[in-house]
Amino acid sequence: MKKLLLLFLSVTASYVVNAQIVTPQPSPFSKVEQKVGLTDVTLEYSRPNMRDRKIFGDLVPYGKLWRLGANANTKITFSTDVKVGDYDLKAGTYAIYATPNETSWNVVFYSDTTNWGIPQKWDDSKVMAMLNVDVYPLPMSIETFTMTFDDLTSGSAILGILWEKTYVGIKIEVPTDNMVLANINYVMNGTPTANDYYAAAVYYLQEEKDIKQAKTWMDKAISMAGDKVGFWQLRQQSLIYAKAGDKKGAIEIAKKSLAASEKAGNADYVKMNKEALKEWGAM
Repeated sequence: MKKLLLLFLSVTASYVVNAQIVTPQPSPFSKVEQKVGLTDVTLEYSRPNMRDRKIFGDLVPYGKLWRLGANANTKITFSTDVKVGDYDLKAGTYAIYATPNETSWNVVFYSDTTNWGIPQKWDDSKVMAMLNVDVYPLPMSIETFTMTFDDLTSGSAILGILWEKTYVGIKIEVPTDNMVLANINYVMNGTPTANDYYAAAVYYLQEEKDIKQAKTWMDKAISMAGDKVGFWQLRQQSLIYAKAGDKKGAIEIAKKSLAASEKAGNADYVKMNKEALKEWGAM
């Protein structure tokens, strides 16, 4: 019993000696993951607060390189090659720095991502992209330094920077179209399924490509699906027919989609089909 008590006291004393006080970080770390088209983009940065301080032109001086946040350098990772401004960036990880000014910022993508803030020795050979972007005033103050992915499309996104009453946006373009077209070509040269034909047709419709080819693929998809065709698939087929100039065919298909969506109790598709039929003069 005495040995057990001594062991307990020893473990307790060790815990007390090794215990550490943990408090919240003043500029908490944030990690944002965003899919842009078929590209995975990951942003890692720290987020300081205003705390009643004047930020741009004071805490963050104009005309001086800034770490774009706090603590370690802000990092962005791309799973594919991308385009930023007029610069082509290879897949990989980059640090982002900025030199703020009143009406525009100079934003740099830097290949060395291991720095605590700004590199002690700046190396121009590691500058992979340098952009001049406009500043837009915000109608309200943003207390916490914030970076976002906005205006998402299949081929691009805007990397937004917001703090105090300032907004800056950087356009990032991704090679979605090339990747999708290569995949479509590969699959179509094999043994495509009904889902493959459908996906290719919808992509051609959405990206405003060869609508006749989209119609051919969609007809094939619907034919292969047979009596298992969904009202959402008929909806897309009707849109393709309308885009191809076959309004009569579009109306006929939209009516089938409407009936099927009403039977399924899907109010959204009922509404969309009725609006389309009205637009095409069928209601």
